Amino acid sequence: MFSSIKTSKTNKELVTHLTNKLNLGSENIIARLAFSYSLAKEHKLELNKIEDSQGKEYNIKVLFGNYPEIYLSIIALHYNIKIADKDMQKYVKMHIDDGLTLIDQDISNKSSISGNDFLINEIEKGLQLDSSSQIY
Repeated sequence: MFSSIKTSKTNKELVTHLTNKLNLGSENIIARLAFSYSLAKEHKLELNKIEDSQGKEYNIKVLFGNYPEIYLSIIALHYNIKIADKDMQKYVKMHIDDGLTLIDQDISNKSSISGNDFLINEIEKGLQLDSSSQIY
């Protein structure tokens, strides 16, 4: 397993901006949220479109806490690959970069959104989607 991930150079400033705007805690929180946000959109990213790795660096333990295997399993299921796949690190990096961009786009026109508001809005959207797909 790899030991760290680096965002793109462009996203280095975006991590700081989103961390300050959403006020959810340290920068690893927004990176973890970005990773999850990208995957929740069910994006399948193409390895040949990977951005540079000259941005913010995260130790895998800091990024995923005590549960790196769970996060990596989600990627493995999403792409139908093994956790030990040689491209696993690239997929994680790409979903962090993708998620940072998506979050920034979603909140860029909202001058006073808090991190809690953003999270609650996304949870409500997910619940609405889930309830509309239920069969009665």
